[in-house]
Amino acid sequence: MTRQYGLVRAWGMTLMLAYAMPAIATPQEPVKAIMDLATAMWSSMAPQGADYFDANHIGLFSKDFLAAYGEAKKHSYLEGGGVFDYDVITNSQEGCPLKDVSIAPDAGSAGESTVKVTFKLMSCYQDETLSELHFKVVTEDGKPVISDIDRIIDGKPVSLMAEMKDIAKQGASAPADQQEPQPQ
Repeated sequence: MTRQYGLVRAWGMTLMLAYAMPAIATPQEPVKAIMDLATAMWSSMAPQGADYFDANHIGLFSKDFLAAYGEAKKHSYLEGGGVFDYDVITNSQEGCPLKDVSIAPDAGSAGESTVKVTFKLMSCYQDETLSELHFKVVTEDGKPVISDIDRIIDGKPVSLMAEMKDIAKQGASAPADQQEPQPQ
C-alpha cells in the first residue's frame, strides 16, 4: 500500500508541476490572434470598434513596431487618429469573409521567426486568389511579438514597418503650414 501511495503521490506532483509551468509560447500565437481578429472583422458579425492596434491587441507587437506606429500616428492626415485608410492585414478596403486561412511557421533566423499566412479574400466574387503575408516574430520579455508584417504583392514583400516609417518621415518633413495641428 505504501508503494502505491508513493506512485500516486509522484503522479500528483507531476501533474501539479505541469499545470504550474507556464505554457511555452510559439511564434504562431500572436499571428493567430491577429488573423482571428481579421477573420472576425471581415465576417458578417464584425466586432464593433475592434482594431489590430486597439488595447486588446497592441501587446502582440514589438516595441520597435509600436514606436514606428506611434510616430506614424503623430503624422497621419486621417481623421479619427487612424494611421491607415485600408486594412493592413488584407491589404484592401473591400473584401469578403476570409476563407481558407492557413498559418504556418516558414523559416527562422537568428532571433527572428517568420510565420507564413495565406487566405482568400474575394471568394464571394468568385475570385479564389490566395493572399499571402509573412509575419516577422521576435521574442521580447519572454514572449513572441510581431516585429513586422510583409504583405506579398506581385511576388514581392511590402513591409508594414517601412510604410509606417515613410508616413512618419513624410509627415515630419512637410512644411509647418501644411501640417495638421496636433491635439495637446
